[in-house]
This record gives sequence, C-alpha cells and structure tokens, in this order.
Amino acid sequence: MQLNNTSQYAIRILSYIANTNDNKLCNAKELSEILDIPYKFLTKIMTHLVKAEFVISIQGREGGYKLAKPASGITVMDVLNEFNEPINHQQCLLGIGTCDGKNKCSLHDQWAEPKSLIKKMFEETTLENIEGKNFKS
Repeated sequence: MQLNNTSQYAIRILSYIANTNDNKLCNAKELSEILDIPYKFLTKIMTHLVKAEFVISIQGREGGYKLAKPASGITVMDVLNEFNEPINHQQCLLGIGTCDGKNKCSLHDQWAEPKSLIKKMFEETTLENIEGKNFKS
C-alpha cells in the first residue's frame, strides 16, 4: 500500500511544521527546499491545507505558515480524508478489482487483519506522534 504524492507531501509538510518551534513560521520556499517538494506543488498543497484549516497563513515579509490547532488534534486519517486518499477496504491487494467476502482473491483473508491495523494506525497517529527530522524523500 502506498499513499499518493499529495497525501505524502501533506503529511510531511504538517509533520515538519509541527516539529518546528511554535513561535517560528515556516515559509513556502523553506518548506520546498527542506522537504524537497517542487515549489509550485507545495504552494497548491498549502492552499488546500489553509482552506481545510490545518494551517494558518500569515502574509507579509515575515509571514509563513503555522498549525491552526495543536499537533495532537490532527490525525494522519484527517489529512488522508481531506485529500481523498482511498483507504478502500474493498480494493484488492493484487489489483484484481473489488475483493470482498463474496469475491475473494487468494490473499483476501490474510490481508484483512493488516488492513484493519493500518487503518487503526492512521486514525490514532497524530502529528504530535510523528517525530524525527527525516522529512526528505
């Protein structure tokens, strides 16, 4: 299972901002360089994150971005839902299409528990829980 680029970048951006000093604003150029995200793509994601009220944008020469709420109040699932990341329990791991109780692939039963645990991890992991400075790809 792999998340799409937009979701990956959004989580990395938010995690980085959450790990910076609360008083320091992060500007788009800095985020782009540090996180190795193309500047234009990053600014589109930031616009989305502002509209979704994950971050606050402060305009001006000394402006930048900061979290709109505590890092403990934003889960990975919140971000994935905002970017319409498909955490589809019906999608077949082998790429065969829909995989459910009536139409099982050869890995369906073995994949059910790990899939459930991944969803639970996304729901329970907050930006506060994501630590470290390895934000580059």
